Amino acid sequence: MLNDVSILITGGTGSFGKKFTEKILDQYDPKRIVIYSRDEFKQDLMKKQFSEKYPDKIDKLRFFIGDVRDKDRLYRAFRGVDYIIHAAAMKQVPACEYNPFEAIKTNIHGAQNVIDAALDCNVKKVVALSTDKAVNPINLYGGTKLVSDKLFIAANAYSGEEGTVFSVVRYGNVAGSRGSVIPFFNSLIGQGCSAIPITDFRMTRFWITLEQGVDLVFKALDESKGGETYISKIPSFKIVDLAKAMAPAYELKEVGIREGEKLHELMITKDDSRSTYEYESHYIIYPHFEWWKMEKHFTLGGILINEGFEYNSGTNNEWLETTDLKSELERLDLNS
Repeated sequence: MLNDVSILITGGTGSFGKKFTEKILDQYDPKRIVIYSRDEFKQDLMKKQFSEKYPDKIDKLRFFIGDVRDKDRLYRAFRGVDYIIHAAAMKQVPACEYNPFEAIKTNIHGAQNVIDAALDCNVKKVVALSTDKAVNPINLYGGTKLVSDKLFIAANAYSGEEGTVFSVVRYGNVAGSRGSVIPFFNSLIGQGCSAIPITDFRMTRFWITLEQGVDLVFKALDESKGGETYISKIPSFKIVDLAKAMAPAYELKEVGIREGEKLHELMITKDDSRSTYEYESHYIIYPHFEWWKMEKHFTLGGILINEGFEYNSGTNNEWLETTDLKSELERLDLNS
């Protein structure tokens, strides 16, 4: 699928971009992989890391300094690119709340710039990374990502019959990533804290690893026909059980839910259930537009879920208990 093609990853120096690049180099023989981001220091670190790990393939990597806010730079970077993974975003909830204009410029205007450049440069496929926070958003980060998702889905109307295919992949915080609670708990334990703070003892989350997140993007690249939102079928866990798995001897202290924080992660709403299909390992939400045609855009094998279904971490059918979480934590590389 990705042999002899050119791939570009916006925000490519992040944890997703690095893991995605590793898997491409391990499994395929691409023509080139463009790492597009605005931090020259992170690009330098990534180049050194991959030079050591892939000395015979480092010539396939290209490092472009650029911002998704800069449409001219995107046009230059997208020339000759077959596939784009859009991972660049302002992701920290407090930062977006305090800097709303900046969040809009990156997450919304940046998304539109990526779409315009991809269409005009004849890119074959674009997969945009989304978040659970875009579903019934209660903070600005989620609000901007909801708009971004809508832009990427609607962009298929501009593609024509043979133009760029746009799809979205949605998941929550990746286990062990900087945005997850695991590094925070790990830091507190290392500092010898007296208690583990839990915002609310009822809180639940979905469990997804970086590997699973990358695999879902591969699926979207392989089979998307335009307009899909992909969601993995994954287990839930209770934050208190995670704390017990990481620090069984510590006291747990409830400190109150934070501004912009939800008790449970929501991936599919009841209203979306009317256009959501279940597959073996994932769900796909299909759009309602005149350009979307079942015979052209539908992926075979899906079963329409019951109306009123809601994919919520608090009401999920599959759960990780404390012992399961201990096993999962052992498999994580918290130092990467």
